[in-house]
Amino acid sequence: MPETKLTAMANTVKTDFPIRKSKKQKEHFRAWLGENLERLGYRPRVESSGRLVKSCNVVVGDPDRAQVLLTAHYDTCAVLPVPNFITPRNLPMLVLYQLLMGILFLLPMVLADVLLLLLWPDIPGWLNFAAMYGTLLILLWLMLAGKANRSNVNDNTSGVMTLLEIAQALPEELRDRVCFVFFDNEEKGLLGSAAFAKAHKKARKETLVLNFDCVSDGDHLHLFPGKAVKRDKAAVERLRRAFQGRGAKTVQVPEGMGFYPSDQKNFQWGVGLCALRKKPVIGYYMGKIHTGRDKIMEEENLLLFRDGVLNFLASDEP
Repeated sequence: MPETKLTAMANTVKTDFPIRKSKKQKEHFRAWLGENLERLGYRPRVESSGRLVKSCNVVVGDPDRAQVLLTAHYDTCAVLPVPNFITPRNLPMLVLYQLLMGILFLLPMVLADVLLLLLWPDIPGWLNFAAMYGTLLILLWLMLAGKANRSNVNDNTSGVMTLLEIAQALPEELRDRVCFVFFDNEEKGLLGSAAFAKAHKKARKETLVLNFDCVSDGDHLHLFPGKAVKRDKAAVERLRRAFQGRGAKTVQVPEGMGFYPSDQKNFQWGVGLCALRKKPVIGYYMGKIHTGRDKIMEEENLLLFRDGVLNFLASDEP
């Protein structure tokens, strides 16, 4: 019977490897991860790809033979002054917030332009142009490669911990059905999962992918299936039967509008799993991520997702 509290291995990610952003931090985490997975009887390996930006995905199992890929990104984002606010089931609110962020993002460029014109009215046009877009490049760099967010419990320490909970609870007779993948560089534009999908075309086109990203903050657990999964009514129903809520925790598999940007987007049969909060007007939402307020770990969420995966794999359907 699965444990009713998080294991020591999963908690070690939060306590000993809270930041996984620099090359050295990632190397240390992958070494620890590999040693502990080997101790459980798995055979992890690292698949590296990329020239300008190197991605190192940790793969556990055979992605070309597995029935299900269980995935989560392990890299840490840069800290930002405002959260990446997501409303997966409220498209107008989602678009409005993104437009607002775009305006705030462009504001430093405008201020740099105004300041230069005040200080140097006769500034050459090319230099003014270079200063504006130089400011833009600096902002982009800060977003992607800036100071690591030291508070990243939800995004995505929680996803990594969920995979470890599943790996420890998974019976040996079910292990051949899955392949675990710990993606690198999700925060830089889904680069790790894109490289993995390119290297494993069968998995990209045919294999169900359950991707855990931001699962520890909120009572409303969601599974967002992609178009291929939505069209397969049997697959949707199987997910609904396997993943069940408890008490105040609910689990939903929306068939309507549901936009959740994460690594599952690189796979035809991808499903994004996350936890959301809910408010009037806004509806279901995710806040705090990418800021110092990302500190909430609702352990029950991870255990519910773990149990859902075990139920799903143990079902009689292929």
